[in-house]
Amino acid sequence: MNELSKARATVLEVGEESAAQRIDNFLLRRLKGVPKSHVYRVLRSGEVRVNSGRVQPDYRLRIGDRVRIPPMRRPEAPERRPSARALELPVVYEDAALVVLDKPAGVAVHGGSGVSFGVIESLRAARPQAKVLELAHRLDRDTSGLLIVAKKRGALLELHRMLREGEVEKTYLAVAAGRWAGGAREIRAPLRKRTTASGERRVSVDREGLEAVTRVRPLALGERVTLLEIRLLTGRTHQIRVHLAHVGHPILGDDKYGKFELNRSLAKEGVKRLLLHAHRLSFAHPVTGAPVRFVAPLPEDLRRFIAAHFPDHEL
Repeated sequence: MNELSKARATVLEVGEESAAQRIDNFLLRRLKGVPKSHVYRVLRSGEVRVNSGRVQPDYRLRIGDRVRIPPMRRPEAPERRPSARALELPVVYEDAALVVLDKPAGVAVHGGSGVSFGVIESLRAARPQAKVLELAHRLDRDTSGLLIVAKKRGALLELHRMLREGEVEKTYLAVAAGRWAGGAREIRAPLRKRTTASGERRVSVDREGLEAVTRVRPLALGERVTLLEIRLLTGRTHQIRVHLAHVGHPILGDDKYGKFELNRSLAKEGVKRLLLHAHRLSFAHPVTGAPVRFVAPLPEDLRRFIAAHFPDHEL
């Protein structure tokens, strides 16, 4: 991104790092601290110009576009957030288009909701020379396992399309409460998301919600708990957690949708996290089209728990 003018208005030339990005998202990222309502107001009024013409908020930028941004006063930040630290995150795979990480449990994928910074901010801090580093999807803070980060805008858009169309096979392992009965099955229950007054996201089964489908296969049965293999056929917020709680088998350690008395008793056995792990990913590479498959080994705490409760199961 080359700054061409520092007069009253700022004129920027779009480079590869911003190609195919929507103009509204481009401005929101560029104009940190400016209220979102004001950004959209100057877009609608025509004060923002692309190649000297007005554009709609959904206009996608092209390499070489010249974006005129009017002068805007940023409000003073009441409190400065701490800078992101460059965390050491296990890399499962990396090439010129993407990097696949093995995210530890307890680490947020991005800052917000009381978290100053997460995986993506830490990755950008560790790689300041990278032009593009964007999350292709998300994992809950307490879920461990595979996370895809795009290093090219085109790869990001293709990954988003593939995720929407169900072309990315995502397989999880979870330990759920109770003894599963009936073998493999699909859970089909629409989900509705809401945000509480405190800003916390909550999801519930609601016939007015969005379609959600989860495929579940039991791998090992215990007296009080079951080891499950789970494949997501849709990608709704908290989908696995809410679906399993809905059928009476919440994931152990789930502090939102779980059995709290059971969680307290299991804490004495060292269960201090959500026992959900993003284990495998399979998809066509977003640039080359070649099939790729990644596996994240079980974290040590989850491996120990499974070995103790399902001694006959091969990990």
